[in-house]
Amino acid sequence: MTLRVDKQAVARAFGRAASHYDAHAALQRLSGDALLAQAPAQSGLQLLDAGCGTGWFSRLWRERGKQVTALDLSPQMLQQARDNDAAQHYLAGDIDALPLADNTIDLVWSNLAVQWSEDLPGALSQFRRVLRPDGMLLFSTLGDGSLQEVHEAWSHLDALPHANRFLSEPQIAAACHAEHLRCTSEVVTLHFPDALSAMRSLKGIGATHLHQGRDGQVLTRQRLNQLEAHWPRDRHGYRLSYHLIYGVSAS
Repeated sequence: MTLRVDKQAVARAFGRAASHYDAHAALQRLSGDALLAQAPAQSGLQLLDAGCGTGWFSRLWRERGKQVTALDLSPQMLQQARDNDAAQHYLAGDIDALPLADNTIDLVWSNLAVQWSEDLPGALSQFRRVLRPDGMLLFSTLGDGSLQEVHEAWSHLDALPHANRFLSEPQIAAACHAEHLRCTSEVVTLHFPDALSAMRSLKGIGATHLHQGRDGQVLTRQRLNQLEAHWPRDRHGYRLSYHLIYGVSAS
């Protein structure tokens, strides 16, 4: 499950998106709300939001009375969270090497961040390390099958990668099982008025970093028209599907 990830490039991509991230974060809200529905009724005071982004859910947890530490790889995202007064503490850091002491956190919350980890079992082990023995872990991530419309449309134009591939559900389930987490999944499909809007939604949330790198080609009007002709759609518009997978401490 190990993947080579250019963490600084990921941080820059999300940093560029920081100021307008919330306007495009429909998927993050859907995922976070679904994860929140699985949260325990009672948990301890100290909460880590690992991959906090602009701090949308950090602030929600703070309003619920938690002492929140908001952590993100991107300094710009962390500054946005600070500007939003989302947490009590802000920490620049990588989920693959958490800059926190062992057994100091009661609840680790990570909404759509671990797909940027180099090693999912390693990231979950980091979460477990900082949790107290009776602590709770809740995370969401993307599984294989996400962004299939991007892959399908571009496959008619060239053979280059235009969106990342993600771990399969069995791989993620195995990592959850090793940490005694309950694993569930769902497919969420968003709709857009055109293909360009769909692609802009990815750029708007910073999810444009490609592990394999980019070819540098400019998207001309002709190529956009070709892309749009092949983009899957239905009566609601141009589709963009996500395979959401949740891992939650078994109660």
